Amino acid sequence: MSLNRIKIKNEKFLKWPKILIAILSTIGIADTGSITLKNWGLFNSLSCPGVNQGCEAVLNSPWGTLIKNDQFDIPLSFAGLVTYSTILVITLILSLNFLSTKQKIYKNFWWLLYLISCGSSIFSILLIIIMIMKIKSFCFFCLLSAILSFSIFILTIIGARFDNRETMFYRGLIVALTVLMGGLIWSNQVDPARANEINLSNEKISPPVTTVSSKAKVDFAKYLSDNKVVMYSAYWCPHCNDQKQLFGKEAINKLVIIECAKDGKNNKYKLCQDKGIEGFPSWEINNEIYSGTRSLKELSQMTNYKGSLNFE
Repeated sequence: MSLNRIKIKNEKFLKWPKILIAILSTIGIADTGSITLKNWGLFNSLSCPGVNQGCEAVLNSPWGTLIKNDQFDIPLSFAGLVTYSTILVITLILSLNFLSTKQKIYKNFWWLLYLISCGSSIFSILLIIIMIMKIKSFCFFCLLSAILSFSIFILTIIGARFDNRETMFYRGLIVALTVLMGGLIWSNQVDPARANEINLSNEKISPPVTTVSSKAKVDFAKYLSDNKVVMYSAYWCPHCNDQKQLFGKEAINKLVIIECAKDGKNNKYKLCQDKGIEGFPSWEINNEIYSGTRSLKELSQMTNYKGSLNFE
């Protein structure tokens, strides 16, 4: 009788970590899925508590995009969505009695769950450091994802009940170091500060715009262009780059931007002189010149824009 009780107790012990992992991974899917859908324009806005533009500053930063070209726009949150979905599928396989706990494949699924959650936790920690040190803003959804990843990792260790702790440690260490190295390389590649350094070798081109534009920003940029609103810029001007980053790389292509630096590529130096441009950036609105970086809402008021002001 006592042996049966021990067996039942052990079965219950094995079940609760899997239940919690399934719940947490489902929350992770909702978290990363909502961010991904917003990035693809299927959500107009995403309520997110934070400071310094919160989630928008973080998600629209260079680190918020995994792959970006003319054909694809894959946000980093999509990688999180795939990761949480994979964790949920594995957990369901382990929970629905498809496999015997004594089968080798059952243990292999636990190992897979452990290694995925380990890598996810390390990468989440790296993203939190980038958020604090580089972006200098706070994203609730990003912090939530990090907490979920780490919690799943701990629950996996508890639920798997690995016999060999040394093997668990060394495999986890290898995954952690691999993910950390890959993450640092990726972070360095997308860092706009590095892009600025690269552009120093060619002092005629502005640094690339790295932020992502929302639909509202693209529509606003089209409105400015249609109404002959012009931005006067200089490739070496950091405030001009800040102004462009507010619009994002998609919207900035819709604007009319005049290069005023005498040695700048495709410059219209004489036009800028005739217009009396003295500071950068400068905006020409209804034949009036306004100098200085302007927020998008301020520009919308200056140009009587009636479209969506949801620039966050």
